[in-house]
Amino acid sequence: MDTTSRLLMLLDVVELGSFSSAAESRNIDRSVISKQISRLEDDLGVRLLNRTTRSFSLTAAGAEMIKKSRELRELLGHTIRLAENYHQEPRGVLKITSSTIIAKRYLQPVINDFQKRFPQVEVELRLDDRVVDIVAEGFDLAFRVGEPKDSTLIARKLARNRLVILASPEFIDTYGLPKTIDDLALLPAATYTSNTLRVTSISYLDKKGDRSEKMIKSVFRANDGEVLLLKALSGTAFVVMPAFIIGNEVIDGQLVPLLTDLQLSDFSAMYAIYPHRDLPVRTRLFFDAVQEYIGKDRPIWESNIPDFEHLYQG
Repeated sequence: MDTTSRLLMLLDVVELGSFSSAAESRNIDRSVISKQISRLEDDLGVRLLNRTTRSFSLTAAGAEMIKKSRELRELLGHTIRLAENYHQEPRGVLKITSSTIIAKRYLQPVINDFQKRFPQVEVELRLDDRVVDIVAEGFDLAFRVGEPKDSTLIARKLARNRLVILASPEFIDTYGLPKTIDDLALLPAATYTSNTLRVTSISYLDKKGDRSEKMIKSVFRANDGEVLLLKALSGTAFVVMPAFIIGNEVIDGQLVPLLTDLQLSDFSAMYAIYPHRDLPVRTRLFFDAVQEYIGKDRPIWESNIPDFEHLYQG
């Protein structure tokens, strides 16, 4: 292993927070990481880390090496991407991270077709609802709902993310059909909850066009859209959710849109996120394929809800 490789290994340790995490990401033993960092310190003739049995901290020299290591990673990545763009046919590994439901419903069909067209491209798809560090973990593309908070990343909007209010016919038989937002607020709801987001209300525009919030009665909370969909299908709660989660449930009559005259605010849009503007050809072609599959003007999932273009528009 040369000095460049060891510097990038040091960068992994610092960005991932531990020797163990860096070893896991590289699929090697922790002792290998420790040994190579020690070798790097010997080669450079300077201590880079202050280590204890449970943690580490950067020395002044180590902090400077980390700055240079990031510049080195950027330069190497740019060089590789430049070379790959001269290939006549896309090849290599395309590493993607996505929330689970987006991957299952909208990325997997594209991946299958993409690898038929470009068999020399390998795809690694990581399903993870946490927001990963795509630079530190080496991802080419991330598909998420919402723009990244990191301003150094590039985000391209794929589609609007409109909301829909749904309940089953059984729920309507039990509780009646709500005619106003106040009626709805009294009924049991299933809502999304995670470490970073807790949905407790419905955001809409009132008759004057002013934004309003109405608290809803949450009796069931989960951090998975498909689980919330199953709860709505059970007839024990209504749900407010992004339309991209809906399959054939509305067309088949299993779920019914409620209060369709209400003007709902969009939820944060769906984005493709990547670390560099100069995308490798395989990444650029895959992004184009996803955009084509989803649709540029009207996303594919909106066709699952009859007349959806006229619903929730006020």
